[in-house]
Amino acid sequence: MPSPKAKSPGRSGGSPVPGSNNGRYDFMSLTKPLNRSSPPLLLQRQGSDPTTARLRASESPTRRRGSSSSTGSAGLPEEDGIRLNPSLVRVALSSLLAIDLWLSKRMGVCACEDSSWGSVRPLMKLIEISGHGIPWLAGTAYCLYKSDSAAGQEVMLNLLMGLLLDLVLVGIVKAVVRRRRPAHNRMDMFATFSVDRYSFPSGHATRAAMCGRFLLAHLVLAAPLRVLVLLWAGLVGLSRVLLGRHNVTDVMFGFWMGYCQYNLVEMLWVSPQTLQGLLGQLA
Repeated sequence: MPSPKAKSPGRSGGSPVPGSNNGRYDFMSLTKPLNRSSPPLLLQRQGSDPTTARLRASESPTRRRGSSSSTGSAGLPEEDGIRLNPSLVRVALSSLLAIDLWLSKRMGVCACEDSSWGSVRPLMKLIEISGHGIPWLAGTAYCLYKSDSAAGQEVMLNLLMGLLLDLVLVGIVKAVVRRRRPAHNRMDMFATFSVDRYSFPSGHATRAAMCGRFLLAHLVLAAPLRVLVLLWAGLVGLSRVLLGRHNVTDVMFGFWMGYCQYNLVEMLWVSPQTLQGLLGQLA
């Protein structure tokens, strides 16, 4: 009788089943290398060769976005990148300059007669003349000529040299920087020269700071007079901004420069004996 179990196709005399060996099933090992003549299974499923697969991978959206961004950044010139990303120092300096110009314009309340404090303008101009270089040079030379004591002559001589040094240094800095005076300034100053069309630094502020330190250090003054010297120096610097002659930074730098000039005068201090020796050598 035939067996109730159905015969497997592999044992029948029909065509052999792929993967069988004499009626036995051989399972392909995972570690067994594939036949070189047949393409890999992954490529067969994709239906492409290795070159096509690489091309598809290179044309992926991520690669396309990256390439487009790199191309766009490479296409921008280097100057545009600097303009779009300015340095922090440049931004800070621009901000300080804008604040300086705005504050100087707001404080120029005596720039014209029709300004908000135009009635105080004559007093501010009188303070301006008190800090001018010509009255200081003339007064120091007169005191040097009239002085009878050697100590007085020594002090006046070095003050005269300090005033001349101040004129030279301020003129050099103004010629190098060449900063224009504020737009609301009126050029009606007393005894101006060619470098006086420039604003940085304030020569009145340098002279006030240097002469103030000199008088406080080498003249015996009572306490009220010492306060008046400090008040005069501060008013000279303030009048430069109120009259619209200078910006705030011009006056601030002028005070610092005059303070340092006094230290230079002390380093180059000349005694009458030293001056006579120098004049004797030149003669």
